[in-house]
Amino acid sequence: MSFRTSLIERASRLGRRIVLTDGGDPRVQAAAARLLEERIALPILIGGPGIDPARDPRLQRVAQFLRDRRPDRVRDGLDALDQAADPIRFGAGLVALGEADGCVAGAVGTTAEVVKAALWAIGPAAGIERASSAFYLTPPEREVLTLTDCAVVPDPSAAQLAGIALAAVRDRIRLVGDTPRVAFLSFSTRGSGAGPSVDKVREAVRQFRALASEIVADGELQADAALSPEAARHKSPDSPLGGAANVLVVPDLDAGNIAFRLLRELAAIEAMGPLLQGLARPMSGLSRGATADHIVEVAAAVALQGDPNTT
Repeated sequence: MSFRTSLIERASRLGRRIVLTDGGDPRVQAAAARLLEERIALPILIGGPGIDPARDPRLQRVAQFLRDRRPDRVRDGLDALDQAADPIRFGAGLVALGEADGCVAGAVGTTAEVVKAALWAIGPAAGIERASSAFYLTPPEREVLTLTDCAVVPDPSAAQLAGIALAAVRDRIRLVGDTPRVAFLSFSTRGSGAGPSVDKVREAVRQFRALASEIVADGELQADAALSPEAARHKSPDSPLGGAANVLVVPDLDAGNIAFRLLRELAAIEAMGPLLQGLARPMSGLSRGATADHIVEVAAAVALQGDPNTT
């Protein structure tokens, strides 16, 4: 069974309520129809033929909730209502208030808009300093790879990098259902290079091991030492990963974004994401080029993100 098929099958067992913003977009409408027809999730469509936040009876609750969380962002009661009527913020508010189990947004917006709404209404999970993102790559004849962070944190500190890895591990257990093996990537392998970025990665590994000592992790490693047993034998023979990492933690957003786009363009590797991770309740964005099928997959992933018992 493929990763995507398994994702949808397991999500369908949960009966989650998933908000889809951008309800006026035909792709989102088609995704909502498939989610409902195949009983993958119960879609809550915002915009288009769906809910109009400005007329929804829950608007006042969402507005007050947002105002209570961040009074510095709201001028007065009317401004709070205007802010809450934004589809992305309204969807995030529904998730935070327990009116929905997750939210998928950004088909016609930006990742930044989705992240801002998610942080305002939902906030990070316990033990996570910053929300981040991950792509799930499905190379041919290899296991699924998690690549993180490629879309949110431009230049993470060592502590933030450790938190990014922890969030990726938690989600991989829920979405893929296997045992995470974490490689912190660098241009250096085990001291072959030096500099501030190498020091940061080494410190991130140390902090991650303190957070999740049960998870096999290593770094700093070059990508081939993380993924190739043969390269690992030469470059890092004592690595506990042995060239078999499945969670790849990049040192900054430049590295992650460039790596993802090169893999997609030159190797035609399929990828799901960027999925937001590290939030207290699930919410995720979409690529603006997402298809209806992609939106369905992300909705299924969001459904699973909210279930700590799902493997």
